[in-house]
Amino acid sequence: MRREFLKYLFEMPFLWLGITILAGLIFIGDTITDLEIAFAVLYVSVILLAVYSGRTGAIAVVGIACAALTVISYFLTSHGASQAGLINSTLSLVAIGATTYLAIRIEMLDARARQAQSELARMSRLMIVGELGTSIAHEVSQPITAIAANGSAALRWLSATPADHDEARRAIERIVADAGRAGDVIGRVRGLVARSSPSSDTIDLVEAINDVLELVRSEIRRNQILFRTELAGDLPLVAGDRVQLQQVILNLVMNAIEALAEVDAETRELLVSAAADERKVTISVRDTGDGMQAEMLDRIFEAFYTTKPKGMGMGLAISRSIIDAHGGTIYAAPNFPHGAVFGFTLPLGAKVKG
Repeated sequence: MRREFLKYLFEMPFLWLGITILAGLIFIGDTITDLEIAFAVLYVSVILLAVYSGRTGAIAVVGIACAALTVISYFLTSHGASQAGLINSTLSLVAIGATTYLAIRIEMLDARARQAQSELARMSRLMIVGELGTSIAHEVSQPITAIAANGSAALRWLSATPADHDEARRAIERIVADAGRAGDVIGRVRGLVARSSPSSDTIDLVEAINDVLELVRSEIRRNQILFRTELAGDLPLVAGDRVQLQQVILNLVMNAIEALAEVDAETRELLVSAAADERKVTISVRDTGDGMQAEMLDRIFEAFYTTKPKGMGMGLAISRSIIDAHGGTIYAAPNFPHGAVFGFTLPLGAKVKG
């Protein structure tokens, strides 16, 4: 319990410092001046500040602390009419209690909304993974076929007279490597469909992007797309939920692949890039498809708005919610000379809202 409390303090030290200083100033003003009710009502602002912590327990503790300071101030105040002071303090306690209750209710509703959004995001991931089933099966079948071939070769080298141990060892080493490849593919799929809550980890975006691209590589080949990446080698680490950000990248890449299916194979080009400046990291996905009209770009991130005949209009809406929760911005724009570019920015040093 104590460890958890200290964790909350260190997560948002400036918030708790501000709350402590503001509550202290209100307590002093409430105790040494004749403006008890005016100062005590300001405890409401302290409770509202605690809402930024995103934890109902913390809001309740701040509300109880404000009520306790109000009572202590009443007993320490030596001037003025005691009856009026009692009435003022009671009114302040009512205001503090009502504000604390409403703040906790709002935070609980907000938490439920985030949970529902997380469930929607998971459903979206499952749909995307379902669409990628064929590609994933292809990716896994390759190392499995190689394992079988290398296993037969190893047995053959060992059965020879004399046995060729060096060739057998190399075949077995290839078996181990191919088994690792198959395990990596399965691990990436499990990560994408995992039923996990948003987390705030330190993420290597280049690594995260490459993991996603490994999943869609066969889909890119199957659609005969000229594919390139421009990933900055010195991209800084960012804070966020790795699985959610990978979902956004996967969604943007899959949309680009679908857009390119509408144009001639000779003109299909896809570029995934990542760059950074002093304040933010920018990830973009450019395609040379037919692009979209300006009015579509304005609405493309709205829920249930889709340009696909069988689309639900949820993928980009969920992606925007994820990027918003990470403190970033998602965008869409025309690509030059044709096509579209979708991407997002993430601020350096930001924290994800759980």
